[in-house]
Amino acid sequence: MNGVLLELLSDVQTTLGEHFVGMYLFGSLALGDFDQDSDIDFVVITNDDISGSLFSALQTVHMRIATIESWCATELEGCYLPRRTLRRYIQSDVLYPHIERGKGERLRMKPQDSDWTIHSHILREAGVVVTGPPPHSLIDPLPPDKLRQTVLEILRGWWEPMLHDPIKLSSRGYQSYAVLTMCRMLHTLAYGTIVSKRVAAEWAKEFLGKQWMPLIERAWVGRHNPELKAQAEDLNATMELIRYTLEHDAQATS
Repeated sequence: MNGVLLELLSDVQTTLGEHFVGMYLFGSLALGDFDQDSDIDFVVITNDDISGSLFSALQTVHMRIATIESWCATELEGCYLPRRTLRRYIQSDVLYPHIERGKGERLRMKPQDSDWTIHSHILREAGVVVTGPPPHSLIDPLPPDKLRQTVLEILRGWWEPMLHDPIKLSSRGYQSYAVLTMCRMLHTLAYGTIVSKRVAAEWAKEFLGKQWMPLIERAWVGRHNPELKAQAEDLNATMELIRYTLEHDAQATS
């Protein structure tokens, strides 16, 4: 993984030149729970927006990186953001270069998702500096209540509609992701902090009640077999856990 990241860093620095500010890792790598089923979350900070010929050149960089003979060459998931955008997330339709993990994925232009508030908090507090200024000098701090508010917005905007259209939950990978995400959201609502999937899952098994323990344990196994179909029992239980989390949402705002 270090070899792939160093090649990416070298190519990106050469491509961006004076536009380059820094490169950082966040997600499970920063929180200490990384394994071979995790993606490699990265962000490159630039002085200006990336478009036109620079964007095309970065596409070529990622196409080359994907051909490296390494298990992690297609597990990179990240974005290129100008310094001003990193400071504080403001929802907008402005497009930035992003790449998703997976074979055949390409660098594309898309807006920042609302969960970037969570990612930027992790980056600020625990991010791994590949090279560049300290993350806390680039990102404003987020108080606990702002983290709770962000979790509630994501819960209502993304997960609640899934109760009426659960097609995404039919794959074991996404169903497992949903369960572990609910654990993390409930932990944030309780403590106003962000922890890893593993830490949140262990907390949830202890504090949410024994009825959820088998589902959470199967979710941890399920993330290692994402291509399988979710069992009907787990699909129904996952939807119940989403409803349970939404009830805590109502309590948090009452």
